[in-house]
Amino acid sequence: MAVNLLCICGNIDNVPFQANDHEEKVAQDITLHGYRYSVYNRVARMALHQKDVAYARVEVDPFAELDPAYLNLHPFGRVPALTHGAFRIFETRAITRYVDHAFSGPPLQPSDAKALARIDQVTGIIDNYGYWPMVRQVFSQRVFGPLEGEPSDEGEIAAGLAAPRQVLAVLNGIAEEGLVLNGREITLADCHLAPMIDYFVRAGEGRDALSSHPELLKWWGHVSVMPALRSTDPGLPDPRI
Repeated sequence: MAVNLLCICGNIDNVPFQANDHEEKVAQDITLHGYRYSVYNRVARMALHQKDVAYARVEVDPFAELDPAYLNLHPFGRVPALTHGAFRIFETRAITRYVDHAFSGPPLQPSDAKALARIDQVTGIIDNYGYWPMVRQVFSQRVFGPLEGEPSDEGEIAAGLAAPRQVLAVLNGIAEEGLVLNGREITLADCHLAPMIDYFVRAGEGRDALSSHPELLKWWGHVSVMPALRSTDPGLPDPRI
């Protein structure tokens, strides 16, 4: 059984992040509701950091009894969700695209149609084929569960390692093509993929799997030191240290 890494989190309530010297009212006007340990919450945070947007954070546990006010914000009771003044938006991809369009800062979506298509392809691949085995099976069972005193399920890990082989191979090809995942221009593809890979390679088996995909490994070498990724680290002990 996969450990539910999303339901265990610190109690962080209305924690402001000031990207720079924006006026305080900006942070109060933009609020991200999400789990500290959720990769999708981190995707949204990375987009906000890349755009240098000041925002506040509210921790929400969707596995607990939810406040009716949050269900008005997200009728399906999941995370993340974003409010910008009176505007409310949920679903990670919708949030990150809104952030890119609504705020100044380096664009996270290129104007080139082929590169845009690749961004959508990368996010679709990782959501549909990569997230569950890489995060919920490999990372959850090898890393997160033991941190909570739970034994690893080796069967879940084995299953989780088999599924991403094609995912990593395809992403390696996309990185080799160079329209996105090139380590030069940061796009929503980087924001979406980096939190997943970060969790995956915290397991030794994940690091081994990534090492056989040289272009993706080169991309990770660039992205893993990005301030937006490092500053949104959820604070788990890193088994590699």
